[in-house]
Amino acid sequence: MSNKTLIYIAGPTGVGKTKLSLNLAKKFKTEIISCDSRQFYKEMQIGTAVPTTEELSAVPHHFIQHKSIEEVYTVGDFEKDAIIKLNELFKTHDTLIMVGGSGMYADAIMFGMDEFPEIPTEVRKQVHLFYESHGLKTIQQLLLEKDPKYYSRVDINNPLRILRALEVCIASDQPYSSFLGKSKPERNFISKMIVLHSPRAVLYEKINNRVDEMMTSGLEAEAKTLLPYRELAPLKTVGYKELFPYFDGEISLEDAVNEIKKNSRRYAKRQITWFKKYDNALCFPSNTPVEEVYELLTDE
Repeated sequence: MSNKTLIYIAGPTGVGKTKLSLNLAKKFKTEIISCDSRQFYKEMQIGTAVPTTEELSAVPHHFIQHKSIEEVYTVGDFEKDAIIKLNELFKTHDTLIMVGGSGMYADAIMFGMDEFPEIPTEVRKQVHLFYESHGLKTIQQLLLEKDPKYYSRVDINNPLRILRALEVCIASDQPYSSFLGKSKPERNFISKMIVLHSPRAVLYEKINNRVDEMMTSGLEAEAKTLLPYRELAPLKTVGYKELFPYFDGEISLEDAVNEIKKNSRRYAKRQITWFKKYDNALCFPSNTPVEEVYELLTDE
């Protein structure tokens, strides 16, 4: 059994994952791997709740704002990069912290991914250009034709998932679903999962307040600078996509902000559902003192 441990802190948006990750990292004298796919992009800071400069300098972080929205960066790319980084960090640390609400990205690190064929750059470019010129509904329809099985189970409003599946379908001439459920790679570390939770009403109030804080911090101006890139997949995300119709004069700013709050709450609800599948996770109320979490982790 490996003596190297990856502690994954999960939970819905706004629940307090960043705070716990910082406090635990200090306790373990270790470093943090971010698996929040929205925080990979350097152009998106306010709307993705990237940790503050002070937080980032308090503990070494990895995979935060290391990519541009103009680069295609898939969950497979992240898995490869993150495993290399973990192997490097485990040379000097017995415990590492991973944090972020992107469950699929976390699963790729902890459990490995299904093996997929290499995607030629040209295929990837063509699929993304097709999406940018034809929109979400057309790629949904294309996936339905090429892989109805996967279409029936994927979040069809998530363009990144659809694009990834279409890349595989086109590159391999096989349904994406035919590659799922095969044997996964072994990991040379053990994973422990922590899921933070909060009463629904409290969480929703926190989310609403955080959106107001983002607006005060300049989210509108940040989103405006990204308007020319609105068709890129990373910007089809909560906090940005709702402001674009406002810039087009189609809705009021108040309506756009209300949409961000509503979609953030919906996103949190989907995350809660995803994390319920972690049967062996340690579940803590979001206000649990770090000492209590630390003791439980080190007692096991």
